[in-house]
Amino acid sequence: MYELQRLRDDHATALLEFETANREFFARTIADRGDDFFVHFGDRHAALLAEQATGLCHFHVLVDDDGAVVGRFNLFDVKDGAAELGYRVAERVTGRGLAKLGVRRVIELARDDYGLTRLTAGAGPTNLPSLAVLRATGFVAVGDADHNGIRHVRDLTGTPRPYGG
Repeated sequence: MYELQRLRDDHATALLEFETANREFFARTIADRGDDFFVHFGDRHAALLAEQATGLCHFHVLVDDDGAVVGRFNLFDVKDGAAELGYRVAERVTGRGLAKLGVRRVIELARDDYGLTRLTAGAGPTNLPSLAVLRATGFVAVGDADHNGIRHVRDLTGTPRPYGG
């Protein structure tokens, strides 16, 4: 069983383990965070929690039964009822539907708890798994690829519909 949890201070160790174990895997499809990210992780984690407290971001981790982080699902740049979605899952759990599970849960939180009406997300044109997740969770491609990849939008207004995929 997996649980999506709002980021807390006590997630720091498990989150650092997740990022460290998956660094090379993530770097295959997105820019590496760099050594400073890992060296100053504690400070970065504290800064994220402070930013989350302002309501400008909503950070989440997907944890397994043992408390290990297997995914991150973040809403950032919250403004005027909209936010940007970013997510990543551990290499060891890819292909199990956990990215879709996490995105679906974040969509529900965004709409029902955070009062958002629109989410945007990007995925690189060669990142086929992420593109499939976005499309399976109701995101629609809008425009051509830019520095954030292919832009997608998810409208959160209206009657919720069953998710595909």
